[in-house]
Amino acid sequence: QVQLVESGGGLVQAGGSLRLSCAASGRTFSSYVMGWFRQAPGKERMFVAAISSSGSKTANADSVKGRFTISRDNARQTVYLQMNSLKPEDTAVYYCAAVQSGDNRVAVRSYEYDYWGQGTQVTVSS
Repeated sequence: QVQLVESGGGLVQAGGSLRLSCAASGRTFSSYVMGWFRQAPGKERMFVAAISSSGSKTANADSVKGRFTISRDNARQTVYLQMNSLKPEDTAVYYCAAVQSGDNRVAVRSYEYDYWGQGTQVTVSS
């Protein structure tokens, strides 16, 4: 089991950067695949990025490749999403998610995840 709390959202101008954090509480964080999803008003929740339990493998949505980077620090039980070159279309509520798994795999579908944070708002102005 794991509890997730996102932070770091806010208002930023187009072209700017923002770093999201997801702090996890639990006893087996290092065994969890972690992911980021986002949901804009009136749209479905969409995959953003995922990282394997050890951090050795990552996956990114095509819309954010080259701009966003997911990472994790298992010692701090935290996963990060570094967002650069932000665009207005990145505006959304960003959610952190977790699912227990072995290493060397990632999950890119929302139904694969068992635990979710409450989300943090990211707004990119033009």
